[in-house]
Amino acid sequence: MTRILIADDHPLFRMALKQALKAIAPDAALLEAESLATARATLDREPELDLLLLDLHLPDSQGLMGLASIRAEFPAVAVVMISASEDPLMIRSALSLGAAGYIPKRASLDELGHALGVILACESYLPDDIRLSLDQLPEPSADERMAERLAGLTPQQFRVLSMVADGKLNKQIADRLGIQERTIKAHLSLIFQKLGVRNRTQASVLLRSLAPASTRDPAG
Repeated sequence: MTRILIADDHPLFRMALKQALKAIAPDAALLEAESLATARATLDREPELDLLLLDLHLPDSQGLMGLASIRAEFPAVAVVMISASEDPLMIRSALSLGAAGYIPKRASLDELGHALGVILACESYLPDDIRLSLDQLPEPSADERMAERLAGLTPQQFRVLSMVADGKLNKQIADRLGIQERTIKAHLSLIFQKLGVRNRTQASVLLRSLAPASTRDPAG
């Protein structure tokens, strides 16, 4: 049985997605979450989930950081982004971070059904007009290339980096993850190498760059 989690803070849009899904996959098990924290808890509790439909603008998602963290922590789950924003650069960055597709919130029920049908067939989905916009973009910026590097971190490396960005010391991170401090140092060496940075500060700034500017630490 296909198991799908809908993570969106608007009940009416969750209802529309459920209606579209029931029309094309009547036997699918549908779960709901109204926040990133609830979605993460559901993913922890339901390891057999196949698909996450993720609103990029959940109140606690911090922009693309929410997507990046979900992809790192639950790499086996396909994640399709849902957003009212149609910024091509944002969409391309999300795809670089491992999103399997993009569904605009302006989509009609018929369009939702088509998009979800493509996704449930294990194919990526982009609306034709969005695909055209992406094709017309210039070469990826430094930030987008960095998003690709972040997507290359292992789940454990991303957890370590997230805690470093939160100001945790190596010993605190080791205690939290239940591993030795020297293992944290080894993870950090690989993280710095993958991201092309020299220290914890630079790595933290890169991770925080995924968050909307209004939520970033002014020092970062």
